[in-house]
Amino acid sequence: MNLKLIKQKDFSLLILGKLVSLVGSNMQQFALSLYVLAITGSATIFASMLSISIIPRLLLSPAAGVFGDWFDRKKTIVSLDFLNAVIIGAFAVIYSINDNLSVAAIYVLVILLEITEIFFHSAMSAVLPSLVKKEELLEANSFDSLLMNIGNVLSPVIAAALYGTYGMKIILIVNSVSFALSAISEIFINIPKSHKKPGKIDIKSFMNDLTEGINIIKSNRLISAMIGLGTMINFSISPLFSIGLIYIIKEVLKVNDMQFGVFEMVLSASMLLAPVLCGSIVKKIKIGRLTYLSFAITAILILIMSVFPSGYMLKTFNTNVVSYIGLLIISFIIGLIVTVINIAIGTLFNQVVPLDLMGRASTVFNLAVTVFIPVGQMIFGFLYDIIIPELVVIISGIILMLVTVIYKKTLLNYDELELVAKNHEELIGEM
Repeated sequence: MNLKLIKQKDFSLLILGKLVSLVGSNMQQFALSLYVLAITGSATIFASMLSISIIPRLLLSPAAGVFGDWFDRKKTIVSLDFLNAVIIGAFAVIYSINDNLSVAAIYVLVILLEITEIFFHSAMSAVLPSLVKKEELLEANSFDSLLMNIGNVLSPVIAAALYGTYGMKIILIVNSVSFALSAISEIFINIPKSHKKPGKIDIKSFMNDLTEGINIIKSNRLISAMIGLGTMINFSISPLFSIGLIYIIKEVLKVNDMQFGVFEMVLSASMLLAPVLCGSIVKKIKIGRLTYLSFAITAILILIMSVFPSGYMLKTFNTNVVSYIGLLIISFIIGLIVTVINIAIGTLFNQVVPLDLMGRASTVFNLAVTVFIPVGQMIFGFLYDIIIPELVVIISGIILMLVTVIYKKTLLNYDELELVAKNHEELIGEM
């Protein structure tokens, strides 16, 4: 991993600010989940709190993409982080006055934060690629992934300790402070201005720019491929890890709580270690080929994974230990590769999409991959109930393999075009 990036003030401040706000947000989400279950005891209300955020995302993503490309990105992300600090701080005050938060208040809080997140992501999407050189993007995204995964692992641990000791109010206060600190760090970042504000802001300008963003996505086969690949990851692989493996581990293999905890820990470790273990390898492979190989290997591993929960495997060894260890090893490897896939897709996206269109393209990408998470979970959750689990795992692997084959040519062609462009630049330089 390139440590020179850490010495770059703007990059370090950006990553630090993102990490602080991520930890605060994840702590709040974790604590709110516990709080809602504690005051209602209802799984339905708990599930609705998690899924209600999809509504503003569906309604506002197109508008957020346009506005993200119109306005100064530094001012936008600083203002929105301060706004989040104020919103969460206000709910901390409400909690202090009433000594609780009603379910209705929690819904309002979740929706408000989702709205600001949509516009924040649109503005933030162009910041990283504008701060580092194109050849440093893979390293930058790897480092970003490492720190964000560290934040994801630490957040529930810290939240559990604070929530268990001090309750919901302290979580709200800490998250409010985390957004304020993030905003302060962003004030000192020098972000190149790449936004493109129209001369006149009206409905016509908005529709023209929205259409331009959609046309860019439709006309660029690589951007369309990345959206397709990202969507299929969330449709077929996300349910495998969020539903399928948990069901298999607990209901098919009947492991104890300790073994289940080890399994979850190994998955978290794989995401943390991926940028470190795979960093030197991925730098040697062209980004298009890296993406293709990562998808192909993951699909093959998922198909192999389907053998371990089968009745044949369990009867052959007359124990669940072999299947458990097999799933543990393959899940760890898939966790490594999926993290590399996310880094590779993010890097490709940063390289291909023009900075002045990044907001529109990123919001469409984010919307597509987000919407298909609950869709995949519902479909595959139903399948796990009606057919044998190893067959559902095979379906996940086949879907991923088919998508990989479909987009293989597009991904490999990108490397060839990059090589031609690089040779052309070198030739011009020599002249």
